[in-house]
Amino acid sequence: MPIEISGGQYEPLRWADIPGWSDDDQLAAFQTFLASCKPISATIPRNSSAQAQKALGLSLRDPCHAARTVRVRTKEQARTFFEGHFVPVRISRLGEPEGFVTGYYEPVLDGSRTYSEQYPVPVYRRPSNLFVRGYTQDAGSLPNKGEVFRKIGRRKLVPYYDRAEIEDGILSGRGLEICYVKSYTDLLFMQIQGSARIKLEDGSTVRLNYDSHNGQAYTPVGRVLIDRNIVPREEMSMQRIRDYMDANPEAAKELRRQNKAYVFFREVQLSDKDEAVGAQGIPLTAGRSIAVDRFLHVYGTPFFIEGNLPIESEKAQTPFRRLMISQDTGSAIIGPARADIYFGAGVEAGRISGRLKQGARFVMLVPKSLDPVAAGKRMLLPEARPSAKIAKLFPPDKNGAQEPKNTGSVTAKESKAGGGEPATPSKETANDAPKDPSKEGPKIPPAKDQGKPAAAMSANDRTAAAAAPAVIPMPQARPDIPQPRRKSGRRYRR
Repeated sequence: MPIEISGGQYEPLRWADIPGWSDDDQLAAFQTFLASCKPISATIPRNSSAQAQKALGLSLRDPCHAARTVRVRTKEQARTFFEGHFVPVRISRLGEPEGFVTGYYEPVLDGSRTYSEQYPVPVYRRPSNLFVRGYTQDAGSLPNKGEVFRKIGRRKLVPYYDRAEIEDGILSGRGLEICYVKSYTDLLFMQIQGSARIKLEDGSTVRLNYDSHNGQAYTPVGRVLIDRNIVPREEMSMQRIRDYMDANPEAAKELRRQNKAYVFFREVQLSDKDEAVGAQGIPLTAGRSIAVDRFLHVYGTPFFIEGNLPIESEKAQTPFRRLMISQDTGSAIIGPARADIYFGAGVEAGRISGRLKQGARFVMLVPKSLDPVAAGKRMLLPEARPSAKIAKLFPPDKNGAQEPKNTGSVTAKESKAGGGEPATPSKETANDAPKDPSKEGPKIPPAKDQGKPAAAMSANDRTAAAAAPAVIPMPQARPDIPQPRRKSGRRYRR
């Protein structure tokens, strides 16, 4: 495979070697993949240098073109499509047998457009004094990694405010408030998930999506609770974090501020039936979309994930063997075999996502255009190498060019093989020959026994002629053909 993934190892497989591949409903995955094909096909190759540097580069354009032209109505047809346009490759971090999966969802929270004692916590949009290196202020959405600054004066750039400074009100009064929620714990979980649905008092819904961050380091609060021996590692979940924060408001404030990262949101126009929008810019599909490391993978890449996950309950080992499509990313999603599975919106999706932190095996589907075996079937073969006899007639000169070894007429042996007639220039060649002696090639004496009939040659002469190399006459010089004079006249530019 001509692919290279930083820090990863991979192994080509057969489709029959993938557990659960034939039992999955690939039609749902095909529809999700087809949604990803719209931005993939719209990518202009010359303006996608960052994507071209990744392992798959722009190779997904070929299967996307096929997906938009083929008719797929059943899961069997979808399975045939993936098997016909991709090659399965098991992938993991270097030295590790499997990858790691977690889950995320879209919280549904109560809120208000105005401040009140019931809804005191503001949800901020991106401030105008926030700058990300390499991006302009009018960018639709900023990355979740990179250097972030705020400007002081006309030139000085300093790190942006951290979570503690923002919670203490450094941004209040600037008109950045989109809406308000009940608690900072709700806001923290919104920022971890990257999106939210806010149910307002009048019954309407505000849809929020990730827009930018403050550039500070992200610290998982669950890891802090484990390191402090407050919650055992095997019992850690988002629900345990929420229970601890609700029961300990003052400790929760200090715990939140251990994570200095802060996320700003933007309001998006989506209906209640639409799922959250991922980093690829399209709505996600619950149970089929995953977030991956965007610095290693290309959005739209299919991954088959196989493992036993606690989906039905905290201690359950539900078989999970499903083809997923990468459409999102996250600051904590790092590595070649690391995925965050999107489970949808609401309380139940939150419960499943909160208890998911298991190992799983990853199979990445690589387009056949990157498979040397498949690509070799369409590769043009080089021209046939000339025979040894022809190579002797045209030995290379000192500059590497081929020159004829002899320029006389054909030998008696070749004359006999050609019907017994000596090689003579054709009528057309004789008429086309230049009349000016200065334009003719150098005079070459005729070969020995030239013109002697083969029957009149002695046995020794015939033996010597048979042993002599065949000679090929040089082509006649190209005649000078007078070019017609161009008629004078006015030219017009088209």
